[in-house]
Amino acid sequence: MKSAEFEYFRPSSVDEVCTYLANGDSDAEWKVLAGGQTLVPLMAMRLARPTHLIDINRIDALHGVEIAADRVVIGAATRQRVLERTPGLADALPLFAKALPHVGHFQTRNRGTIGGSIAHADSSAEIPLVALLLDGAVTLHRKGASRIVPIRDLFLGPMETVIEPEEIMVSVEVPIWRGAAGSKIGVGFHEMAPRKGDFAIASAAAQIELDANGVCIRAAIGVGGCGPTPLRLHDAEALLIGQTPTDANITTAIQTIDAKIDPDSTLQASADYRRRVCPELTRRAITDAVTDAQSKSPS
Repeated sequence: MKSAEFEYFRPSSVDEVCTYLANGDSDAEWKVLAGGQTLVPLMAMRLARPTHLIDINRIDALHGVEIAADRVVIGAATRQRVLERTPGLADALPLFAKALPHVGHFQTRNRGTIGGSIAHADSSAEIPLVALLLDGAVTLHRKGASRIVPIRDLFLGPMETVIEPEEIMVSVEVPIWRGAAGSKIGVGFHEMAPRKGDFAIASAAAQIELDANGVCIRAAIGVGGCGPTPLRLHDAEALLIGQTPTDANITTAIQTIDAKIDPDSTLQASADYRRRVCPELTRRAITDAVTDAQSKSPS
């Protein structure tokens, strides 16, 4: 199929985008085009019918990756493949580096953007989950103003965020875990999908910091595809912190998961299946993160 008729705009600055969004006809539907990996197929099937399309791909300010001492700043229109291949990413954001190869296929990562994945707010998507666990934040810009929104406050529900129609995401900031003296940081990521590159049925991610004695002193654990938004499992984290991670401790931690998740049934899998898969994926992610940390040299 072909998309419905629309007007096409290709601005050269963020301010120009925001002017379009602020001054647009209230009866028109404006959409921002970045990677287009979701929007373009929806338009082709006429499930999305924007009357005005704003192409932001040639705005230099929305591209690039900056690795600073304490955080990584990513332009919202940065391709996923660019981030995946950025030198130093695995040291700065090891969980991102672990999860990115699971995002679709490399062909889709060549076009898909970091900001687009987060703004799309698919609870099964890998990038929103990892950004949530690492306490990331997005900068939103509108005509004459900007605001910073933590990822934990961004998602309202499936495919729904707090981003206003007049706003555009310009960057994503993700803090870097700088370990305490003698500590070691490890990561784990697992997902269940019908085939490699397909949308995940469920996923789990973990980043763990162990002190010199092997005791967990920091943990970030979460799951995707098991609720209306990506979920951070604070209760599981709390049960691991202060403990030497053992099979028994990890089992105790994941026993808290069932009360936190609220999966739906879809064509891919039933809610019951997701409930059974989610704890096992989380166990694997935590175990991998602990093993990864134990294998590293102290910071």
